[in-house]
Amino acid sequence: MRLTGPGIYGEPPRRKEALDILKEAVNSGIQFLDTADYYGEDVTNRLIKEALYPYPDDLVICTKVGATRKPDKSWIPFNRPENLRTAIENNLRTLRTDIIHLVHYRIFPGNDMLLELALETMFTLQKEGKILHVGVSNVTRKELETALKTGPIATVENMYSQAQRNTLTNHLGENRGGEEVIDLCETHEIPLIPYYSLVNTFSKKDIRMETIGAKYKATPAQVQIAWLLHRSPWILPIPGTSSPEHFRENLAAVKLSLTKEDMEELA
Repeated sequence: MRLTGPGIYGEPPRRKEALDILKEAVNSGIQFLDTADYYGEDVTNRLIKEALYPYPDDLVICTKVGATRKPDKSWIPFNRPENLRTAIENNLRTLRTDIIHLVHYRIFPGNDMLLELALETMFTLQKEGKILHVGVSNVTRKELETALKTGPIATVENMYSQAQRNTLTNHLGENRGGEEVIDLCETHEIPLIPYYSLVNTFSKKDIRMETIGAKYKATPAQVQIAWLLHRSPWILPIPGTSSPEHFRENLAAVKLSLTKEDMEELA
């Protein structure tokens, strides 16, 4: 998402650098890229294709459907059955692939689409061979329980970080964060993919992050990524970046081992 222009719209200000980041990521062993056709619009997908096509066999490209952009850069639901089909076809065409490994159905503010009907469309596209795996994003615990009864849900993508456990309360008082669903994900052996996992690390100063980081000569962002990796073996962090330096900083967090005492402190 961060490889686009301001407001997650338009071409990146340093296009060559964005392409280089994608190439370096894959060359460094990254095997999972999270994208969407409404990043740009369609800018991220075009960058991925330009930088990496033909794709390595072990690279998983994950996209999202359920929203689109207006000319004023606002976000609106795009989740009718015909909308979802259009979005999938658009992703397939731009990414230049016959099948997308993983697609999340994303619930956006203003959504009035019945979850079961939306997922029925997704599973139909799966049967047609356009989607390999179906996931859900920005779901409440109740919505995830409903989704699990509807069909095979491969992954869940919710906002989650050490600083932001319970997020996005809806009008019913239900949350759409990672803390509400992590136990369900573990029980069903479904990866939880936390988005916006670094944003709140920077917006909410936490002296504990800095103290633990200083102990390991690590940045607060690295401690945050390490916290996610230690929180559960079923968590797959997807920290975004727009610079090679920040990418390398993120990647180095994999080597950071937090102790039981560190995790208790951050709890």
